[in-house]
Amino acid sequence: MSSNLGVLFPYTPSHIFGTIFPMQKDFDTWNERKKKIHETNFDDFVHTREVWWCSLGVNIGYEQDGKHEQFERPVLVIKKFNRDSVLIVPITSKAKHTNIYHIVFPHTDKEYSVIISQIRLVSTKRFLRKLYVMNSEVFEKILVAIKSML
Repeated sequence: MSSNLGVLFPYTPSHIFGTIFPMQKDFDTWNERKKKIHETNFDDFVHTREVWWCSLGVNIGYEQDGKHEQFERPVLVIKKFNRDSVLIVPITSKAKHTNIYHIVFPHTDKEYSVIISQIRLVSTKRFLRKLYVMNSEVFEKILVAIKSML
């Protein structure tokens, strides 16, 4: 796959005799992007309850991947440890009401889910832009679900 296509489409389908196999992940393009992120400085301020676009990258197995050129996905800040590291959960636009690890919440007349099973520590260098501050009642519901999962 050409590296330019990898920037636009981080996955490429594998076709053999008309059969489509699972998408192949473009780890090489992500690794180049990750090196650039590592060299950046993050000068903004991050707070609990904020939702940010975050460069989560290309990950292993069922771990939530980022999308597009920046390998980005919205995330919710659960806890700020210091200026450089925060605990986050990824957000998906696929609201899964029957999955106990997907906590569904409304935002701007649409339903989303936070994937609490994929809670993780990230560097704030991965943060691209702030989207909004989550409603405190919704945030508390998510915290309760995380604590009960642990």
